[in-house]
Amino acid sequence: MTITIDAPKLIKAAPLLRAQNVSKTYGAVQAVRSVSVEVFPGEVLGIVGESGSGKSTFLRMLNLEETPDSGSYTLDLPEVEGNLFDLDRFARRMLCATRIGIVYQNPHLGLLMKHSSSGNVAERLLVAGERRFAVLREKASDALEASEFPLDRLDAPPAELSGGMQQRVQLAKAIALEPALLLLDEPTTGLDVSVQALVLDTLKRLQQDRKITMVIVSHDLGVIRTLADRVMVMRRGEVVEAGLADQIFQDPQHAYTQQLVHAKL
Repeated sequence: MTITIDAPKLIKAAPLLRAQNVSKTYGAVQAVRSVSVEVFPGEVLGIVGESGSGKSTFLRMLNLEETPDSGSYTLDLPEVEGNLFDLDRFARRMLCATRIGIVYQNPHLGLLMKHSSSGNVAERLLVAGERRFAVLREKASDALEASEFPLDRLDAPPAELSGGMQQRVQLAKAIALEPALLLLDEPTTGLDVSVQALVLDTLKRLQQDRKITMVIVSHDLGVIRTLADRVMVMRRGEVVEAGLADQIFQDPQHAYTQQLVHAKL
């Protein structure tokens, strides 16, 4: 079954992100089955589902870390053409360095834990071609400040920081070049409730101030409800329900979505 999320009728802009009929199989397991979605500029799409639903696999494909067995993926950007899944390794790396940012659940996947926090952010700028030390330092500081990271800890390595601070460094690294698309994979999992709230406040403020288009994956419906405009519910690799966040949470139609919402309540 294929479900495509239709944008609200009032949105007249072209979608920034369009994925069509994306599928991925690992051996006998079909992790993602014919998923299609459109995400519009400045919009936040939340993807929910239990562990093994395919949501994180789909996000990794949007970050060009994995290639699907079939399907297409496009971004409506002047310098980007064609199916992004057809790009070679170098082109993928450059596109992700400059136009797509990601925050992982596990900071070890996104950070050099023994390098300074500012150096982690500067590393992304270096990949994009910046070589001037003063500019690297300034832009790294600006990104960390925007992520509400304490600037007196610029030279502290992530290994010496709390989980919440590590996520802020990841976020700063992701937004340092003002990406068109920000991907977030369970960004608050494992954090204390109070720290989760601070991270969510930062994400919400960044989205409001910068109008960053986001796709956020979480099993926590509270996180999705706080941030998302629209919601896609996945189960066993398929999209079982999709729609506006208020509709999904207040009047879920699919039995699986009802189960998720009622469990949260």
